[in-house]
Amino acid sequence: MSARDGEPDVPEETPRPDDDSPAEDPATAGSADEETASEGAEGEGEVARPRRRRARIALVVAAALALIMVAVVAVPTTRNGLLDLWCDVTGGVCPGEPLPPITEDEEVDWRVRVEPEEAVLWGNYVALGDSYSSGDGAGDYDPLTTEPGECWRSENAYPRLIEEEFPFEGSLAFYACSSHRGSQMLEQLGTPESQLERVTEHTSLVTLGIGGNDLGFIPVLRTCIMRMPLLERTACTDQESEVDERMDRFEKTLTEVLGEIRDRAPDARVLVLGYPRLFPEDPPGMYYTLSANDQLWLNGLAERFNDRIRDTVYRADGEVYGSRQVGSVEFVNVFSSLSGHEVSEDDAWLNGIVLGQIGEGLKVDRASFHPTAQGQRSIAERVRLQIAEGPERVLYQSKERLEKVDPDVLTRELGGPLDPVHPEDGDEGDGDEVADEASREPAADS
Repeated sequence: MSARDGEPDVPEETPRPDDDSPAEDPATAGSADEETASEGAEGEGEVARPRRRRARIALVVAAALALIMVAVVAVPTTRNGLLDLWCDVTGGVCPGEPLPPITEDEEVDWRVRVEPEEAVLWGNYVALGDSYSSGDGAGDYDPLTTEPGECWRSENAYPRLIEEEFPFEGSLAFYACSSHRGSQMLEQLGTPESQLERVTEHTSLVTLGIGGNDLGFIPVLRTCIMRMPLLERTACTDQESEVDERMDRFEKTLTEVLGEIRDRAPDARVLVLGYPRLFPEDPPGMYYTLSANDQLWLNGLAERFNDRIRDTVYRADGEVYGSRQVGSVEFVNVFSSLSGHEVSEDDAWLNGIVLGQIGEGLKVDRASFHPTAQGQRSIAERVRLQIAEGPERVLYQSKERLEKVDPDVLTRELGGPLDPVHPEDGDEGDGDEVADEASREPAADS
């Protein structure tokens, strides 16, 4: 009897009046119900579990796709947003996250955590790249680098300014060279002309600005400018597919260049610079033969190229951080570093088109569209901030390497093993004099 309503308990499976099934023996009803319930539960479980599993998988996949779609639409075009998106899509270790805990095999970590400035000051500073890094266009050149085909290294170039700004334990090895390409850096490996051979084990900072010549940016500009403006309206944009192919090739080249630098200086902070915008964000009108649309297209080209460089750098640093390596690979955004002082502005920090002699017309030579001394100072400020603030992750370096570095080691390594003025181990001499000669030797970078 039910304690609540005084009626007998009715089994859930009691036949209804219109049910044709035979009545059950009350004596066996309970045991039969239990048996049926048990069998039913097992049968339903075998079917329900796969169904629930498939439903959960479908739900997870749908949710993941929805999140990716939302991220693609809503993520801001900032470093944080791009890094988060990349980490979500690849499932890699994100620079903004702590590293996994030390494993049993790593009871003692071979690395030491360092602050951003500390990470660049303990060794030599090696400056690599093309004319934007050598300071071509900024004046006050090293006289040994001003012959035709030489490197045109300026005392106003940002590597010199960075050297003055920070108290490095070592010295500056300034080997950026006008007209150099990333592909050329790889081709010259193993020769005294190689820029990459200048990077050595006790290099603490590398700055690298390369790619403009791989892209053929000056020839692209020349093609845009040296045309009949009223007749050849698509001279710029007709080059787009070819330029995109060059960008694709350069991503692979830059990946290899960064790998070579990392192999030679695993503890170094490697700062990779993009390129500045050449024309105003909102061009006021024609610049010589370049229409406002031409200028916007050229600005967009530089921005897209910077994006390729940045993404390549982020991938390289993701591998460094995710695999518990030391050092870093960082992107320095200089796209807006000349903002308000582009080529057509009254107070331009960028050289415009160089005019030839009377009768020669317009001349687009090596100094055209390159930063002036003030432009180099503005770029140096971006590099300085990156050095001071560091990447958006913690930095590690090798305890053993930091313990073994000393002034003699830094002097011996300066300029690399293939430098013509590089002293052999055990040679005696004035270390400061050797360091200065190594940083200014032009023959190795012709």
